[in-house]
Amino acid sequence: MPNYSTDYTMSEFLSVCAAREIKDGETVFAGVGLPLMGALLAQNTHAPNSILAMECGGIGPKPKRIFLGIGDNTCVENAIFSTSLWRLFSDQQKGFFDVGMIGGAQIDKYGNLNSTVIIGDKDYYTPVSRLPGSGGANDIASSALRTIVTMPLQKRRFVEKVDYITSPGHIDRKRYGLPGGGPSAVITDKCILRFDEETGEAYLASLTAGVTVDEVRAGVSWDLKVPDKIEETEPPTVEQIELLRFLDANKIYTGNGLASMTFESYIEMLINSYERMG
Repeated sequence: MPNYSTDYTMSEFLSVCAAREIKDGETVFAGVGLPLMGALLAQNTHAPNSILAMECGGIGPKPKRIFLGIGDNTCVENAIFSTSLWRLFSDQQKGFFDVGMIGGAQIDKYGNLNSTVIIGDKDYYTPVSRLPGSGGANDIASSALRTIVTMPLQKRRFVEKVDYITSPGHIDRKRYGLPGGGPSAVITDKCILRFDEETGEAYLASLTAGVTVDEVRAGVSWDLKVPDKIEETEPPTVEQIELLRFLDANKIYTGNGLASMTFESYIEMLINSYERMG
């Protein structure tokens, strides 16, 4: 029986669950943040032959410290190949990437994601909140063979209809000729949602230990489909948590490390990372 951990944060839990979605040998397009932590964890455990593709054009990097952004030099450090951003996205459109890992501010029952704007009772030009936008998210959602979404379960995020479709889910994919397979899983702190192959609608696939179906239903704004049999989401193992804390020793993504750093501590972190990783 696996040695499960009882000491982990929500960010670490989400990273572990995302990692388990990756199969050995797959090519993974992962942005920075928790999706990246999931991809790195998979690569260092059950999927050693998986290959990371970074937005800047790095394919298969093997850096000595964690990535700090899509323009960080670690994105091409010891990489199999380094190309341009446009070539990387072009290859994705040709179906060369198995998995895309993304997130958003809102998601609906068909897996449409919004990371552009929160309109509320206003309009697009004078919204409640303007968000970062697509970046590469739309391209990933449109073209990757499948996508994995990671975000906390909150009713304001899991909405009946997103305010803006930044990244397309399952509806109208064939109509618009999108080559990718759409979202396969939504990883949350309380549950994992998957999608019906015929309708494209999300359903409850597994529950985090101690969480009830009613709690999950209270966290979404639509009538969530719930099958008769629901599994319990496997908790993180001690090894997985230890690896995450080694990879992200300064809690850049699993905590608030970067935001609280001074310039001096940032430089010290870089030096220490290289010394630890050899």
